[in-house]
Amino acid sequence: MDPIEFTPIGTIHSPFTDLEGMPIQPAGARDGVGTVVIDPAYEAGLKDLEGFSHIYLIYHFHRAGPTRLRVIPFLDTREHGVFATRAPSRPNPIGISLVELVEVQGNRLTIRGIDVLDGTPLLDIKPYIGGFDRVDGSRGGWLESSADEIAKKRSDDRFI
Repeated sequence: MDPIEFTPIGTIHSPFTDLEGMPIQPAGARDGVGTVVIDPAYEAGLKDLEGFSHIYLIYHFHRAGPTRLRVIPFLDTREHGVFATRAPSRPNPIGISLVELVEVQGNRLTIRGIDVLDGTPLLDIKPYIGGFDRVDGSRGGWLESSADEIAKKRSDDRFI
């Protein structure tokens, strides 16, 4: 099977210029404001996006280290399979973040709650829809950290 290639549709800009010390999830960057600049060729695809309060950004972990199938994630001291984590060192280094959509102006989106590195290539945008995305009774697996612990945690050099 031939490898699948993706073409970025834009670039995510954030206050985080270094992997070490940045938030590891949007919960740790609730007030972090960033912008997404969409390639003008895709601007028409933003029509009606401003009606959504939150969007998913799907992006390429362009600075991720080599693939590791077992990792010690930031919120634990035990090893887990990479697919049971959100670690960036994946076979296909694709990330997803749920952010607040503050404003749409032409091909620029202003977002809040951004937890990605400045200059990250954006692959896609999808709207958050509570009726589709909210799952009552969900389980968090091995991750039993509180929201406060998650918000305080920062990245280090383990996935660089």
